[in-house]
Amino acid sequence: MKCYAHGSPGLVLIICASVLLTSCGTVPVTGRKQLLLIPANEEMKLGLTSFDEMKQQVPVSKDPAANALLQKVGRRIAAVADLPNAQWEFVVFESKEANAFCLPGGKVGVYSGILPITKNEAGLATVLGHEIAHAAAHHGAERMSEQLVMQGGGKVVGAFTASNPTVQSLSTAAYGLGGNLARTLPHSRKQESEADHIGLIYMAKAGYDPREAVSFWERFSAYNQQHGGGNTLWFLNTHPLDAKRIEALKAELPTAQQFYRPGAAQFPKGYPNGTGATGTPVGAIIGHPR
Repeated sequence: MKCYAHGSPGLVLIICASVLLTSCGTVPVTGRKQLLLIPANEEMKLGLTSFDEMKQQVPVSKDPAANALLQKVGRRIAAVADLPNAQWEFVVFESKEANAFCLPGGKVGVYSGILPITKNEAGLATVLGHEIAHAAAHHGAERMSEQLVMQGGGKVVGAFTASNPTVQSLSTAAYGLGGNLARTLPHSRKQESEADHIGLIYMAKAGYDPREAVSFWERFSAYNQQHGGGNTLWFLNTHPLDAKRIEALKAELPTAQQFYRPGAAQFPKGYPNGTGATGTPVGAIIGHPR
């Protein structure tokens, strides 16, 4: 499906309009319409390939407590997330970076450096809920689609596949991988607000008190100030944080509380329901420096 900038201008506009109209998606929970030029199966291929590369390039943590914690909280959030056909995988990467992400296909990575800031299960649920919300809402594919349209100039390129070098390059930037902040495509304020909203709903449905999300972002704000402020941290480069954001989170709480039932998450078959879902401290057993 290609649209070129030569020939009849009217025909070009009609063809381009039809491409864009048939490439619309709907964000779960919020119902917002979005431009998605990357097919879902191709988006998943990008996620699976990128995650395999990450596991080869970044050391995987062997800390049993940290890994058990991520598996426990991750499965609870995954059980309520709008991510059909996900091949869920949760990995703790050994790094001082305070960072986390969820790639298409349910591939979740958490850097050990963020665990002292999450502090407890609910804090980690805040991060996972937010990152998985980005994946469920296809925010990465949406940013890639917008960039592809802008880069295309007079044409809308049709070969939106995982093997397309342009798509591969944009995917690295869109999902914050590759180690180059200058090439990262930050989430828009709209996407951040949307992921905050969806993430609160997910953590509440999973049995975590959504009020803990405010506490986490306040801790992260304090951590950021201790490290010089601004968006120098990778996580804040792609997830801008300010007082307005925290206030917006507080305003979302009444809606999220309607979904909150302690321990109410439905667990995958064979996966045990742990305790401490509302914020049992775990920092003492993780063993990472504070």
